[in-house]
Amino acid sequence: MNFAFTEEQDELRSTIRAFMEAKSSEEAVREQMETDAGFDADVWKQMAEQMGLQGMHIPEEYGGSGFGYVELGIVLEEMGRALLCAPFFSSVVLAANTLIHSGDEAAKAAHLPGIAAGTTIATLAFTEPSGRWDESGITMEATASGDGYTLTGTKSYVLDGHTADLILVAARTSAGVSLFAVDAGASGLERTALATMDQTRKQARLEFSSTPATLIGAEGAGWQVLETVLDLAAVGLAAEQVGGAQLVLEMAVQYAKDRVQFGRPIGSFQAIKHKCADMLLEVESAKSAAYYGLWCASEMNEELPSVASLAKAYCSEAYFHATAENIQIHGGIGFTWEHPAHLYFKRAKSSELLFGDPTYHREVLAKRIGI
Repeated sequence: MNFAFTEEQDELRSTIRAFMEAKSSEEAVREQMETDAGFDADVWKQMAEQMGLQGMHIPEEYGGSGFGYVELGIVLEEMGRALLCAPFFSSVVLAANTLIHSGDEAAKAAHLPGIAAGTTIATLAFTEPSGRWDESGITMEATASGDGYTLTGTKSYVLDGHTADLILVAARTSAGVSLFAVDAGASGLERTALATMDQTRKQARLEFSSTPATLIGAEGAGWQVLETVLDLAAVGLAAEQVGGAQLVLEMAVQYAKDRVQFGRPIGSFQAIKHKCADMLLEVESAKSAAYYGLWCASEMNEELPSVASLAKAYCSEAYFHATAENIQIHGGIGFTWEHPAHLYFKRAKSSELLFGDPTYHREVLAKRIGI
């Protein structure tokens, strides 16, 4: 096991960072978060056609590049650093992973090439208004209807649910939790964008009323697939959180060097030194947790479930603490709308709650390791 990145991986990181700096500047982020769609269609197209990012870890036989989860993690880390506004996480991490692990060859062949090419924006709808992230939170019913099924119920907090072309839905049949594909234009589907604290990541409420759907994988086998997908999503989000945490650490340290008070840089004061030192320790520890999670995800080994919860819990707290301390170090200017510190603070808070907060994941971790 070697946690040093290869020369090719370092080159990938520098390429992605240069692209993000050019296409996801603070000005671009502020512009996109005010729009209904929440992303720039031209940048999304460039990401697919010039960079091949949407197909990064999708197998080559389905139009992807066939890279591993470590490479995907590097991309997510750089996206988190730049606060990229795009349906990448919903489409690539959630929907594509669901299809890849569904075992349904027909569904993979039908949908993965479009996701890899960036022409299909997809998402996963499994959370309901109860806000639960576990299997018992899925109560929506699916009813057999002719050759297919119909869905009735509500899904909430669906990432990019109002703009997705393809929606993968978790619902219950008599056999248990199952997965279904629903076209965005299907009858009986009503999509409403939600007002969220973090405007850089759009969410929606989806209401289904006898909406036609196609079964994906085996009936009743949906939760086994979702459990794996949510572990992979937790690891991917941890990588994204690390990218953001590293950026706010750099932002805070630079300000501590530049801001002069009482004739000396504020970074020379012991209180500020301690804050920066604590941030550094937490960010480096978060990197270790996230990178270990990426390695487990790329190997799909037996450690993944426990490491995914560990990484999600630790990286969530480290990122949120780093963003809060960044605001404190900046003082009055850090609290203003004009300063980017609040954008990272809000992303950190929403990411902390996404897929379950640290308390939830520590409880899951305890169960998984038998405590």
